[in-house]
Amino acid sequence: MSRERSLRRLIRRETHSSRAATSIVAAVVLAAAFLWLAVEAVLALLGGSTLLASPAQLGSWLAGVPGTTVPAGLVAAGAGIALLGVLLLGTALRAGRRPRHALDSERSAVVVDDEVIAAAVSARARRTARLAPGQVTTTVGRRSVHVQVRPTSGMPVDGAAISTAVERELTGYAIDRRIAPRVTISREGVLGQ
Repeated sequence: MSRERSLRRLIRRETHSSRAATSIVAAVVLAAAFLWLAVEAVLALLGGSTLLASPAQLGSWLAGVPGTTVPAGLVAAGAGIALLGVLLLGTALRAGRRPRHALDSERSAVVVDDEVIAAAVSARARRTARLAPGQVTTTVGRRSVHVQVRPTSGMPVDGAAISTAVERELTGYAIDRRIAPRVTISREGVLGQ
């Protein structure tokens, strides 16, 4: 395997979540159900006592369910099974991304948590606007960074300078996919910061 391919695999492994736990739980539940059914079938063939119910008892119970169960109960059970199916299908098909971004590097695989990027961008915006630590908050999404600035009351801040500083900060990280910054300056100021 080439070095570039290995680095791409490492980065993908660190930026995407595994579905192994869900797969293992589903497999264990299904295996336990089938094992129980197999044991019940073997015990019925050998004439032994059943663990919970023989295949004949299960068959007659299943055949009688529509007649002995309230229709709302059948609808609720069907809806529950359908919901479980939709959840499992959604788990299998969703993107499964972790809140991390990869940085371009020729030497190694570099992955940075979104909270680290948010803290650095907030610090840069705060220093540019000369604000206190609690006056700038940043959230990092998959393809965007939103910087919320709450200036001190009566002290205007230069939105263009903050936007330029944030853009430079993000460019300096060499993130593998471009992240579009958006700076919002609150109309309400903060007192005494």
